[in-house]
Amino acid sequence: MRILIELPTWLGDTVMATPAIENLINYYDKFEIILIGSFVSVEIFKNHPKISNSYVIRKNYISLFKISKKIGFFGLSFSFRSSFRAKILKLLISSEKKFQFNKSKYKNRHQVEKYSDFVNESLNTNYLAGKLIIYPNLNHTKKNSKSIIGINPGASYGNSKRWSPKEFAKVATVLSNKFDILIFGDIGEMEIAADIEKYLDRKGITNYQNLVGRTSIEELIFHISTLDIFITGDSGPMHIAAAFQIPTVTIFGPTDDKETSQWMNNKSKIIKKNLVCQPCKKRKCPLSHNNCMKLIKAEDVLKLV
Repeated sequence: MRILIELPTWLGDTVMATPAIENLINYYDKFEIILIGSFVSVEIFKNHPKISNSYVIRKNYISLFKISKKIGFFGLSFSFRSSFRAKILKLLISSEKKFQFNKSKYKNRHQVEKYSDFVNESLNTNYLAGKLIIYPNLNHTKKNSKSIIGINPGASYGNSKRWSPKEFAKVATVLSNKFDILIFGDIGEMEIAADIEKYLDRKGITNYQNLVGRTSIEELIFHISTLDIFITGDSGPMHIAAAFQIPTVTIFGPTDDKETSQWMNNKSKIIKKNLVCQPCKKRKCPLSHNNCMKLIKAEDVLKLV
């Protein structure tokens, strides 16, 4: 029997879904498992030993129709998305039974637990939500003479989640005598990284490497897995770090750390200001001050490091 799994769209959500998907895959161990999803979500499962095939979904509706015809018939299909597009795709897919995640159904739970609940309800099982699982393909070759600290100043969700580039640079400057520095981010965050570079250059810091927009997902996973410390906002790379138990300091602003903090990483620290307006979960600050991020300073982060 063939089984279809539609992955979450975002990098972080996909990593948080890995315990539930692992339970699902192991339940159907001898079956053919096919994945569909966004480019980044499919890349997370690129090296999974039990995945038979995977397909990238484009955003337009014509793409949904074409891929539904291309992938054929399934005995079961599971969608970890609840958007309107995902519901359309569910109608188009040929499958005997169809299960779809409903984000409004699960409240006051970590996102990992929400995905796990979805699988348990679908299968009538009682699996626990285990650790985040990513199968890397690149091997470590040699260890740096210095330890490595990673900083991740961007966040795909929106500007309200982004901490000041200057404050990130201050942290990197203080730690540069003990750590080599890697700067992470996607192509849309190159301007933020450039601001950090300018500050570091003015301070005479040279032992850094700007990887923003220059890594594949596979390379991103590799580099994060080699870190000694990671400093980040609430983001997809933060969850990759959790999968490898990297000591992490996460800066939380508008999002809810009870739902999207690192899962099962004992080396994780969170910094937030606990303002009355937190968590608003908005992409742009509705009060136009963004104090949940602005009030956090480099000294606060350095204490946790």
